[in-house]
Amino acid sequence: MTTENPGPFGLYNPDFEHDACGVNFIVDMLGRRSHDIVRHGVGALCAMEHRGALGAEVNTGDGAGILVQIPDAFLRAVVDFDLPAEGAYATGIAFLPRDPERADEQALAVAKVAASEGLTVLGWRHLPHDASMIGASARATLPSFRQVFLAGDGLEGIALERRVYVARKRIEHELGPLTASSGVYFPSLSGRTLVYKGMLTTGQLAPFFTDLTDERFTSALALVHSRFSTNTFPSWPLAHPFRFVAHNGEINTVQGNRNRMRAREALMASPDLTDDIERIFPVCTPGASDSATFDEALEILHMGGYDLPHAVLMMIPRRGRTTPTWIPPAGRSTSSTPR
Repeated sequence: MTTENPGPFGLYNPDFEHDACGVNFIVDMLGRRSHDIVRHGVGALCAMEHRGALGAEVNTGDGAGILVQIPDAFLRAVVDFDLPAEGAYATGIAFLPRDPERADEQALAVAKVAASEGLTVLGWRHLPHDASMIGASARATLPSFRQVFLAGDGLEGIALERRVYVARKRIEHELGPLTASSGVYFPSLSGRTLVYKGMLTTGQLAPFFTDLTDERFTSALALVHSRFSTNTFPSWPLAHPFRFVAHNGEINTVQGNRNRMRAREALMASPDLTDDIERIFPVCTPGASDSATFDEALEILHMGGYDLPHAVLMMIPRRGRTTPTWIPPAGRSTSSTPR
């Protein structure tokens, strides 16, 4: 099992990983959580089958996924350990090696990094799933799935999000990318949202992740995505949504953007993150898709102190920004580094 793309050959070059996909979003404007929102989100995803791609096998998809709110009441009902108040714990699904012993080793390594960041692992949940319908290509790279629950003494809200963000970035760097024998990947790790995704077709997502069909599983929003990987290779981690965005991809300047983001790391500082901010570098994961890179850049802007709408606007260049006479509007920051 491996999730790594092959090296350059022929007309293929992994530096030009692009997505071209379908995105849909459903929300209750009054913030009322219900299973209907999840059900409608899955329905909206299935309606975008034409926006995703299949492999040579009709039961292997480029990727499908859903982002929802943390289903607090549901999680309390299905775990056998106590959880703090909603907003005072974070959770996420870990993609781990299939071999149970290797997965145990990586889970212990995750707990060790979390502890060094002042976080406690409350427990793990073996995530129920049904892989009977997926194709041979998806099955060949199928990881194991365990859901982790973390808490920090007295941490909640955005303070917890930032602490978990630093821990997750360290885990990614120190454990390495997911392979058959090592590494871990978290589609999300948060006290606010939870992502279910994988190398699936649109119609496979809910039958595969059986949580999504449980009537107790509720949310006030659902962000869904059907992936069409353009000139790229599908994989379990590169399905969408990511932690903040589901994205159509096709960023033609992605390599230059990554290079500039890497150069900015020397100047980055944020009182909201950590004194030793180098621990989370590189911000942008090498070898990730253009959409994954976009999400990582947006994530550090938000975690570094910008509110999310401001951070999103910073990610979208204003028309004419590259002209010599362009002057930014008074009072609006155009910096791309966290304050």
